[in-house]
Parts: sequence; C-alpha cells; structure tokens
Amino acid sequence: MIDNAKLGSTKSMQMTSRSATRALPTSIGGLFRPEWAILPVLVVVMVVGTLLNPAFLSFGNLFGVLQQASELGVLTMGLTLVLIAGKFDLSLESTFGLAPMVGVFIFLHVDGGGLGLVDSPVLALLAIFALAALIGAFNGVLVVYLKFNAFIATLATLILLRGVDLGVSRGQTLYDLPASITAPGQASIFSIPVSFLIALGLLVLLSLFMSRHRVGRMLYAVGGNVQAARVAGIPVERVLIGVFIVAGVLSALAGLLQVGRIASIPSSLGQNLIFNAFAAAVLGGVSLNGGRGTIAGACGGVLLLVLIQNVLVLAQVPAYWISATTGGIILIALLISKLSGADKDS
Repeated sequence: MIDNAKLGSTKSMQMTSRSATRALPTSIGGLFRPEWAILPVLVVVMVVGTLLNPAFLSFGNLFGVLQQASELGVLTMGLTLVLIAGKFDLSLESTFGLAPMVGVFIFLHVDGGGLGLVDSPVLALLAIFALAALIGAFNGVLVVYLKFNAFIATLATLILLRGVDLGVSRGQTLYDLPASITAPGQASIFSIPVSFLIALGLLVLLSLFMSRHRVGRMLYAVGGNVQAARVAGIPVERVLIGVFIVAGVLSALAGLLQVGRIASIPSSLGQNLIFNAFAAAVLGGVSLNGGRGTIAGACGGVLLLVLIQNVLVLAQVPAYWISATTGGIILIALLISKLSGADKDS
C-alpha cells in the first residue's frame, strides 16, 4: 500500500527541485556581480602601476601580462568548474606540467632528450589531451565512485604526478620543441597574443555553457545541493566525472600555452600554480562550498592577481614578498565574501 503522505512529500521535493533548476538563469544573472565589483579595483591597480613605473603601459609589458593571465586563466576556468560542482582538484597543477611534458617527450627524438615514439606533432598533442582526460577521469573515480575526500585524494594525485614528472624527465628541462607545440603560446594576431584569444574564446564559450546549457545548470544544482539534484533526476555521478575530465583537459591546455611562451618544459612547470588559481577564483566570487560563482568572475580575479604581481615586480619588490601576496589576497577575499554573506558555511 502506498503511503500518500510520503508520495506527496516526494512530489513536493521534485517540484521544488525542478522549479529551482528552472530559476537558475535568473539566479545566475545575479552571480555576475563579482566581476563587476572587480572592475574599479582593476582600474586602481592600473593607475598605481602607471604611477610607479611608466613601463607598466608599455607594449612589451602588457603583452606579457596578457600571456600570463591567459595561462593562469585557462587553468582557473577548469578549477572553477570543479568548485562550482562542489568539489576540489589540487592535481590540476601537476596535470599542467605532466601532460605537455609526456606529449613532447614521446615526440622528441632520442638525441633531443625524448623517446621518438611518434613522428607527428599532432599525435603528440592528442597524447597530451588524452593523458589529461585520463588523469581527470582517475580523479573522478576516486572522488565520485570510491567516495574519497576530494581535497585529500587530489592532493595525493598531485604529489604522485609530480613524482612521475620528475621521474620521467629525470629532473631535466626539454628544449628544441617543435613549432606546432610552441605556436599557441608564442604567436600573435594583430599584436594580440594567440594564447589570450584562446582564453577569451573559452571564457565566452564556458560562460554561455554555464548560463544557457542544461548541463551547465546541472553543475550549479549539484554544487548547491546534491540530494536535491538527485531528486530532480540529474545524473550526479556522470556530471562530476565529466567536470573532472574537462578540468584536466583545460589544465593541460594551460600548460601547453606556458610551454609555448617559454619554449621549454622544465621539470618544475606549474609548481605552486594551483594556489594562484584558487586565489583568482576566490577573488572572482567563486564559492569554495559549491553552487556559486561564474567563469567571468574567476577570470576577472585572474587578471587582478596577475596585474598586482606585475606591479610589484615593476616596483622592484623582493620576490619573497611577492609570493606572500597570494596568501594575503586569498584571506582578504575570503573575509570580504564572509562579511557580505556570499559564502556561507554549508
């Protein structure tokens, strides 16, 4: 015999979840406030930078800023997707360094420090993204199906992959990279870095995806309330696995852009970069509790962080103080978020 009270409760939950999902476009529109709030801060930083050093507005400096912001921005986009879904992925930093290194390593000839297993740079690129997707899927299985704590599991993966990176490269730097590998990070169109155009394209694409596509809305639902998402019929496990894979691929792309810019692959590529990505995401209003934030806001945080670091460099501030600013920026952003009530404890 069916319990009418329970049946009514279940239907009520389903209607509530569905109505919440349908209302997401409106709520997502309200989430664009963080990046607007960053704009005046960006203007202040640029004015201060110009006053401290006229070279701040030089073409060479701004070109370099756009390149660095593009690399960190693509990585932060991947991290932001994971954070919106309510999870963590610290290993993106290691994927950033390992995937390009392995792809180039199997392409370069033995006399160039590689294995010479493939003759085509296109195959090397496919290997880079395939490895990144595999790492993302591995993390997803650990977190989603084995129910490991996302922070601890991806921290372990970070350390594991960093060790693999050092082991494969033997701590050496790979040089003499093919032009097809370095082009995205070095080329420019009408004096605009190609890496920046790639990051800008991803920003537009992912922003539209998160606000307009059904799966993008699912990410917010899963990050906001997993149980309500299940009741609404959202395939939570598949969505989360997909997010980890996409984040891994984006981190490999970010690593490839930096490899192109520096025209080499050091064994320390991407080391500690994940902390900058977290700082940028928090600055852009992305909640560490899930279900809140935008890609545009996170990218605004990236630009602000890179500009602040650039101003400090031009002001000849010692490197160790520049490193300390990242932690301070995260704490300030968290404090502002807490005081504004935008990031409440779940």
